[in-house]
Amino acid sequence: MAVYPAHGVGEIQAIETKNMAGLEQSFYVIKIIDSAMVVMIPCNSSEKVGLRAIASPADADKVFDILKQTDVEIVQQPWNQRYREYMEKIKTGSIFEIAAVLRDLFLLQHDKELSFGERKMVDTAKSLLVTEIALAHQADEDEVAKQIDEIFVVA
Repeated sequence: MAVYPAHGVGEIQAIETKNMAGLEQSFYVIKIIDSAMVVMIPCNSSEKVGLRAIASPADADKVFDILKQTDVEIVQQPWNQRYREYMEKIKTGSIFEIAAVLRDLFLLQHDKELSFGERKMVDTAKSLLVTEIALAHQADEDEVAKQIDEIFVVA
């Protein structure tokens, strides 16, 4: 299992060698869990594209700490600028950056209505976190989603 930024958790199904323009190159063949999409990532540039191992249980626990922070200042800016910044954070693939985006959007929705794109981003960020935390803790995804929802009901 591995995390591919902005796509989420996937299962490495194979390592295939392909001949591209006369060069032999090895690829990870990864099936993304949430979408069933299959991606091929060159093995020699996997770190560059952000492919990483599933978070440890300790890192997964830190995500809950990030989500529980309520004393965060959210800079006032147009929704489309905020959307771009948050999307860049999600694309890093960092579980901590994704948690910060989810937290910020939940806090922001207490002050104003989120745009359609921001509401979709909440769903994306939550889905990415739920899948990875469930794998890190070998827990049920529904239970992890419930834990996250409970944090924001109190917030």
